[in-house]
Amino acid sequence: MKTIYVGNLEWRATPEELKEFFSPLGTVHSVEIIKDRETGRSKGFGFVTMDNADEAMKEMNGKDFRGRSLKLNEAREKPLVIFRGTLSTKIHRNLKKQFI
Repeated sequence: MKTIYVGNLEWRATPEELKEFFSPLGTVHSVEIIKDRETGRSKGFGFVTMDNADEAMKEMNGKDFRGRSLKLNEAREKPLVIFRGTLSTKIHRNLKKQFI
């Protein structure tokens, strides 16, 4: 089971439509369409977690979905952000050595 990044979605696409689109190629475990926090409108991409994800990516990449050509890739994990801000160069180097 893998997660597929689905790009170039038409902004009115629904999770139910996306699930139906991928279902013929294997069991779809979850579908998420990413939305803008402020407007609630789709950002034009989402994620599908399913069995046979590799086969689905090969088969469906570039296929038409609601008038748009889908862009599919294996999803990557979002990096964990443990700090936001600025550090002095000396502290940054020491943290880099510890965590990277």
